Amino acid sequence: MTAPASADVVFVGSGVAAALAGAAIAKAGFSVLFLEAGPRVDRGTAVTRFQYSSAKGQNSPYPDQPYAPQPEESDFSAYYVEAGPDTFRGQQARIVGGTTWHWGGLAARFRPNDFKMHSKFGVGVDWPIAYGDMEPWYQAAEEEIGVAGDDTADFGAPRSKSFPMPPIPMTYADKQVGIAAKALGYSVLPFPQARNSVWRDGRPQCCGNASCVPICPIQAKYDATHHLAIAERASAHVEPQAVVHELVVGPDKRIAEVRYRRPNRSEGSATGKIVVIAAHTIETPKLLLLSTGDNAPTGVANSSDQVGRNLLSQIDVGIQGLTKDPVFTYRGPVSTGGIAELRDGDFRNERAAIGISPSNEGWARAVGPFQAATTFIKQGLRGDALKAAVRSHVARELIIGSSAEMLPNPDNRVTLSDQMDGIGIPRPNIAFKSDDYTARGLAVARDVQNKLMAALGATQIKQLGPIADSAIMGGTTRMGDDPLTSVVDRDLKSHDHPNLYIVGSSVFPSITANAPTLTIAALSARLGAHLISVLKA
Repeated sequence: MTAPASADVVFVGSGVAAALAGAAIAKAGFSVLFLEAGPRVDRGTAVTRFQYSSAKGQNSPYPDQPYAPQPEESDFSAYYVEAGPDTFRGQQARIVGGTTWHWGGLAARFRPNDFKMHSKFGVGVDWPIAYGDMEPWYQAAEEEIGVAGDDTADFGAPRSKSFPMPPIPMTYADKQVGIAAKALGYSVLPFPQARNSVWRDGRPQCCGNASCVPICPIQAKYDATHHLAIAERASAHVEPQAVVHELVVGPDKRIAEVRYRRPNRSEGSATGKIVVIAAHTIETPKLLLLSTGDNAPTGVANSSDQVGRNLLSQIDVGIQGLTKDPVFTYRGPVSTGGIAELRDGDFRNERAAIGISPSNEGWARAVGPFQAATTFIKQGLRGDALKAAVRSHVARELIIGSSAEMLPNPDNRVTLSDQMDGIGIPRPNIAFKSDDYTARGLAVARDVQNKLMAALGATQIKQLGPIADSAIMGGTTRMGDDPLTSVVDRDLKSHDHPNLYIVGSSVFPSITANAPTLTIAALSARLGAHLISVLKA
């Protein structure tokens, strides 16, 4: 089916940032068009592809497309042009439904202090909105995507209502790490999860497939195709394989046309009363910078020279060890519990907040047992002795990981490279460097991790990282009240163009020790309500 030439609202992107808002707008009776660079995904085919993949990476079920390339864990520079000095590792999935296909499913709220880093701690910048502005939208997002959580687990974000579903149980590994953590004065609590703990909204309950990253085979874990289906039932249109490469600005500063390229390099275009860019942290600024013209000489929404700047991630360190007694990883969701402390406090004026949690993925996602078997075979073990050795080893493999926030830095940025992708569009050039603020937080994380492993009697210790987190990124089109230092306002509308909005983690002024997806979903729900009021006016 050919994409319509116009719609009330045109979304560039089809992940959670677009899907929640788009579904609400379509249900309100307005026409909606989603333009997605990548293809549609058949879940069964993708699961099979993952089963036969040797890499078992985040994008293993979703093969790279020459017309919509994406980064791979084995070689991030195959798509990103890495300008350094540190390697940026943000993963994205350019497919219908976006990166929620391969996310871990953690759905924690940011805390009140996360929105006021400068006024509270004297570092970074404040958001133009506060936790109180976001709380009802967090609640709305939790209801929409389906969040399972424990109302008694206090991670520092006050709630007005209970979680929609009871919690996903913590694993045996969580509980054993929790015992060790308690002796150090910390508590391990269950994480809120965007996966069904009971049958809900037409999706089954989680049955512990342990392949949440990169794919839930039964859609117990939320992904944005759920809301795209809702939108399509309300007559929205999803156009896959439509790589948007230019926003045309009219003399009135409005976005007059959205131009896209198909895999065969033929051109298409669409117009909308409102245009929303929801293409994640790298593709959003790339598109805006590509869109130069007489009415936008430095790119769309870029009169402030802020587009592409202040690229954010979390920086990770971890520790790998073989525990004295079994902890039985390789089962359940990727992460089900973590230390509640160290995520907020007055220390943030000097060092980063950190999140510490055990992984349920053992030493190597999905392939760890095979690696252990290979090691023991090389040592000469066979038969029952080999089975016993593998069982013992795999049951004791544990990684404890930590993620630290980083501060915005205008020199961490996305620009356009002179290297082209498969259909002649410039690849993103990324300059990225972590900071001392983050490093000081990670030093605390290392100390806690080492003490936890010692308490568990672990051997074969290996320190991991620091590396940029492959799942967390934001900050390249940040929101703010001042047009000189931000790209969009508190309603996510461009300071430069009256009918252009941007949504997603690219609008974050800061990153935290939490996963960003629930906050993206809350901003999308908030934007949907705002745009409905604009269209009705």
